[in-house]
Amino acid sequence: MLSEKSRPLIVATLPLVGSRLGAITPNFYTRMLTAHPELLNGLFSRANQNNGEQQKALAGSIAGFASALVANPNIIPEQLLSRIAHKHTALGITEDQYQIVYKYLFEAIAEELADVITAEIAEAWTEVYWLMANALIKIEKGLYALQANDKMWMPWTVIEKNPAGTDAMTFVLAPADDTAVTVARPGQFVSVKVALPDGLLQCRQYSLSADVDSTCRRVFTTKLDDGGEVSPVLHRDVRVGDVVELSNPYGDVTLDGEGPVVFATAGIGCTPSASALRSLATAGADREVLVLHAEKNLQAWALRDQMTTDVDAIESATLQLWLEEPSAGHHSGFMSLEGLDLPANASMYVCGPLPFMKAIRNQAIAAGIPSTKIHYEVFGPDLWLAGAAA
Repeated sequence: MLSEKSRPLIVATLPLVGSRLGAITPNFYTRMLTAHPELLNGLFSRANQNNGEQQKALAGSIAGFASALVANPNIIPEQLLSRIAHKHTALGITEDQYQIVYKYLFEAIAEELADVITAEIAEAWTEVYWLMANALIKIEKGLYALQANDKMWMPWTVIEKNPAGTDAMTFVLAPADDTAVTVARPGQFVSVKVALPDGLLQCRQYSLSADVDSTCRRVFTTKLDDGGEVSPVLHRDVRVGDVVELSNPYGDVTLDGEGPVVFATAGIGCTPSASALRSLATAGADREVLVLHAEKNLQAWALRDQMTTDVDAIESATLQLWLEEPSAGHHSGFMSLEGLDLPANASMYVCGPLPFMKAIRNQAIAAGIPSTKIHYEVFGPDLWLAGAAA
């Protein structure tokens, strides 16, 4: 917990540190990756380094954690840490790497805040960092221990590669060796690691879109991202019969066990909800299910056949669709919850672009769904979550 000695210093300097994190974090990453270039090979995303998203995510998480401690000095912000820990374990972050991050982060802080920093301020922010780091280390050790094996990366063979909607692809993989396979939960993701044309290893997380409870199949669906580096390799270079490396499944946004459920998704954000729907359909669930999805047009919907089939298989499930390009029988334009009859006491799962999720979350709260029952999955660095924690 944040000490009484450090709290007033963090309160006083948080606005200043927050305003300068935009300079601190690029300085930090330059220092760390210059000294440890191996961290860019299969761990840090080069694409997110180039576009600044990774720097923003680090800045947001530290500021969010510090703000949460200031507001509640005796309470660790579990939601923020859980989300980060699942991302970390899907990348294979290890305890010793926190010391590396600390060294270069605080070198960057000392340089960027040389005009104001004192030994007392540095000590207070060191306390914040290690409160966060040690809490994450503890959570991550527990997550690693839950897996069916003690490996970070396992070889899986691509047995199917099927087009899915516009510019999306569904990959079906089978184990390439006898490593024990962890059964996933609906909504979880795996990291996929591939070699880029220049030989650099890079990985990205993809939500499992079906068969999460299988030990002999992994199914994920990904949209081609021309600004990224992993999806172009998967779409254009990986063939049936090739072997790629997958992590164990992680992710804390998973389907709970009872009560009505609402899925609100847009675009490729339908993938975690699709796995949950498939799980409910396979189990013969009798829960009330409302599926809300938004797309540009019907052809763009990557998992249209799977999701409509599963909605039909669940007796108490209904589907409503919003299309930017009008189509008979469906809503036109962007998704809106206004006028919808949302199930009482429902749990809501939201996934899609950040502006979509923010809008739907606000509308859901206005419609009476408690914020504690609204769950969301963010693809890429989780900037919004860090801000929400603050």
